[in-house]
Amino acid sequence: MFRKLLIANRGEIALRIIRTCREMNIPTVAVYSVADKDSLHVRFADEAVCIGKAASSDSYLNIPHIIAAAEITNADAIHPGYGFLAENAKFSEICAHNNIKFVGPTPDMINRMGDKITAKETMIAAGVPVVPGSEGLLESVNHAKEEAKKMGYPVIIKATAGGGGKGMRIVWAEEEIEKAYDSAKQEAAASFKNDGIYMEKFVEEPRHIEIQVAGDQFGNVCHLSERDCSIQRRHQKLVEESPSPFMTPELRKAMGEAAIKAAKAINYESVGTIEFLVDKHRNFYFMEMNTRIQVEHCVTEEVINYDLIKEQIKIAAGVPISGRNYEPQMHAIECRINAEDPYNDFRPSPGKITVLHTPGGHGVRVDSHIYAGYTIPPYYDSMIAKIIAVAQTREEAINTMERALSEYVIEGIKTTIPFHQQLMKDEVFRSGNFNTKFMDTWKMK
Repeated sequence: MFRKLLIANRGEIALRIIRTCREMNIPTVAVYSVADKDSLHVRFADEAVCIGKAASSDSYLNIPHIIAAAEITNADAIHPGYGFLAENAKFSEICAHNNIKFVGPTPDMINRMGDKITAKETMIAAGVPVVPGSEGLLESVNHAKEEAKKMGYPVIIKATAGGGGKGMRIVWAEEEIEKAYDSAKQEAAASFKNDGIYMEKFVEEPRHIEIQVAGDQFGNVCHLSERDCSIQRRHQKLVEESPSPFMTPELRKAMGEAAIKAAKAINYESVGTIEFLVDKHRNFYFMEMNTRIQVEHCVTEEVINYDLIKEQIKIAAGVPISGRNYEPQMHAIECRINAEDPYNDFRPSPGKITVLHTPGGHGVRVDSHIYAGYTIPPYYDSMIAKIIAVAQTREEAINTMERALSEYVIEGIKTTIPFHQQLMKDEVFRSGNFNTKFMDTWKMK
């Protein structure tokens, strides 16, 4: 096992990793920006190193500073968490060159799944269903028009290096192609320094369902069931749950087998997630693979009683996985609590937390790094907490979540708690009969 692990991240995920490391008797090193000097992950780690100014580019994305922090503290492993450098193949490679174990997949695995075109070609070769789309990148507006005519409208243009909805445009008719092509290309270049775009058939009324997988250094791969992430706003997940209310045993078996095929196609090593779009007829299509731990990993942990961070660290240390596939034994729902004003188009609301009361009780888990007196900096993602409610049934889990949300008091800033309270009462949400377009018509009351 590792003698010391550095966490190249911040906030709740850094704190989450520290907790598991403490249970595994692995000393930890926190890195932090000037803006995060008072964050809990700095306080709870065994050691802490300031790596730069508030801007991510000067700190959490500054590879030389992070490697230097690992070297001066004698850390022999780095856990990237999610976001920042978690899917950066160059960072994984630099860690290896410095004899530091990157707690995640190899650079080759990250590259093969990080580029959407390469990932799609890999999945086709592995026999995993994919959405019909262009062969390779779009070379011109005319090329885009030709591909759209073959597929039939609607189509979606996507950035090959994309994520988070950036460089993505839905096109309903030919007269919209030119504008969508140009704007997607420009946004892709600005967001990813790569203006490559491609086209797929747009799947209408889709569910976003992902399969958690784990693979070890010995070729073993298993799946740990699904998460439904269909409640999204501008392609950003708001609520996740497991099992999916749309799932059937037959669909779970088929999607689980496809996810294992996908992971085995690149000899995947670490925990990761295969994301699928599922249409209203329960046809499913590979969308992308996230080669990291995800925000919503807690949902899976609660329904199968499984520490995914611990598994990830053990895999990196060369411990084989059991190889057993898992099915959910409970129902769990996660609400992401963001420092945003849901009554003002979800505008960010950084600032000082003056009063805090965290919910508890049976079936409630809260992963967070905030405390009374803590100032939320304006430089990073607005998520400040996750509430996970778990119960025997979906209805009971929703009721537990309602109760937990009513207990959560955060004053001094605006949060998305009121949004989640309204969502839990929504008849369509409670019915389970929704898709990724649910939030398109959502209005706060």
